[in-house]
Amino acid sequence: MESFLVSARKYRPATFRSVVGQESLTTTLRNAIKSNKLAHAYLFCGPRGVGKTTCARIFAKTINCEHLTEDYEACNQCESCKTFNEQRSYNIHELDAASNNGVDDIRSLTDQVRVPPQVGRYSVYIIDEVHMLSQGAFNAFLKTLEEPPAHAIFILATTEKHKIIPTILSRCQIYDFNRISITDTVNHLKYVAGEEHVTIEESALNVIAQKSDGGMRDALSIFDQLVSFSGNNITYQDVIDNLNVLDYEYYFRLVNAFLHGNVAESLLLFNEVLNKGFEAQHFITGLSSHLRDVLVSKDASTLQLLEVGAEIAERYRQQASACPTEFIFDALKISNDCDLNYRISKNKRLLVELALIRISQLTTDKKKVLTAEKAPLKPLEAAETVTTKQPGQVGSQTASAATPPQQIQPPAESAPAEMTPPAATSANPVEVTVAPRKPAEVSVGKINRPPSISISSIKAEPTGISKPDIVSDTEGVFATDKPFTAAELTDAWKLFAGRFEKDQVTRGFLLSHIPTIGMDNNINLSLDNKFQEKEISQMHALEYLRKTLHNNSLNFQIDIIPEDEQKVYLNPQDIYKKMADANPALALLRKNLDMELD
Repeated sequence: MESFLVSARKYRPATFRSVVGQESLTTTLRNAIKSNKLAHAYLFCGPRGVGKTTCARIFAKTINCEHLTEDYEACNQCESCKTFNEQRSYNIHELDAASNNGVDDIRSLTDQVRVPPQVGRYSVYIIDEVHMLSQGAFNAFLKTLEEPPAHAIFILATTEKHKIIPTILSRCQIYDFNRISITDTVNHLKYVAGEEHVTIEESALNVIAQKSDGGMRDALSIFDQLVSFSGNNITYQDVIDNLNVLDYEYYFRLVNAFLHGNVAESLLLFNEVLNKGFEAQHFITGLSSHLRDVLVSKDASTLQLLEVGAEIAERYRQQASACPTEFIFDALKISNDCDLNYRISKNKRLLVELALIRISQLTTDKKKVLTAEKAPLKPLEAAETVTTKQPGQVGSQTASAATPPQQIQPPAESAPAEMTPPAATSANPVEVTVAPRKPAEVSVGKINRPPSISISSIKAEPTGISKPDIVSDTEGVFATDKPFTAAELTDAWKLFAGRFEKDQVTRGFLLSHIPTIGMDNNINLSLDNKFQEKEISQMHALEYLRKTLHNNSLNFQIDIIPEDEQKVYLNPQDIYKKMADANPALALLRKNLDMELD
């Protein structure tokens, strides 16, 4: 039985040209070989499965190759290349720092470095997961790393560069490997599928690429898993079922439900996702990612930020055209807030369901607003007919809503013209008012006409009505010289001080400077300095007293107390210290009771 070799090992790059997604780094390394400017120490850092160790091996093989190609690749024909390919090279040494992380391991390594290579030009030492070395091992490695022999080259690889001490970093050329893009991953998987005679849908390749999270090794491992599950014909549904991932279809359906304001469908979709074993937080983060993709699909210039296949990208574009930009912004905010509050929530499912309900109502609320804005104005309702029965009243007249109150005409049918004085045309509209049936529908210009007036009442009224009579109901509200007592002044000042409850210093200052009544509507206020006078002015204390005491003619008469007559204001600590000095038993009592001063 032929032994099986996983795709990650079988299709491992053997040249710089075959490395996927790291073109800038491979070009830099080839240029260094071309110009013969090789550093003594390199640090390859980046996520897992992006080619750090692979590039280190290719680099080590290439610099020892005896017959480089025109593009400075290893020939794979010389003795050095053959020994490397057959894993029997004595020039290239690999060390796993995760299991050899002690000082003794590094000391044995430094002893080995002194031995020159028997074949080839360089001895290359590849230390993988170098961040796992102990502090002592790092320190033991410093001197050798800084000044190694001319034939020694160190290549350090790590996924966590921040764990490496700065003294090591300063001695290396640092190369940061990027995550492999979804496009590059899909193209490489197509190549592998063709070599393995496997038929796979492109949408399925996109799911694999996204699941791998930028790591080619992970992508190839998932590919092998799917081949074992589905054979040589892999469909999109096979990938979804095997990997148990939330596919695009759920979120496309969910956004469509949002646009139609269908709360029930969105909740049922969420329940279906939970029944398949997915966590609610994974669902809400996926929704945020989907809304982000819809947002970037609104503009053709940002469509390149969408890392999906052409078919899925077209679906995103179609849905983006149906989604208002404001809706996407609001939905993103709601979903992101839900994600932030998920960990502290006691009822996590309810939190997500409330977020879905709020997003579903975004379009509904918008439609209500637009409908209200586009709705025609309702016609003015006719005013009610009010009849006031008085002794001697002859008839009544229906009021007209279009007649201003200043031009109310007397009832024409109720009395002859000679009996109606001219002054009656300015009859007071305030004396008899009709409350509107619906206050919310009252608009400017809609004025209720007073009821009909009897002849006897007309004869009894004077020819003109004075202005004070018109505002008799509000008489005294706007008085500016209302008298007040000292107690009222003190109460008003204390109320003003109570507004600074959170600022105890300011409140204490105000309560310690109670004003008094002076002459000619002046309020006497004694202060310690000009600075306090400025502070009182900025607090708008005078305006507050004028409003509270209903006296707009008030003014401050401020007196600055001489320095020798000023009171000394002590804080609680100073008061306690003074009392303890006078009575030492107080300090002993506080100590026994373990009390603290505020």
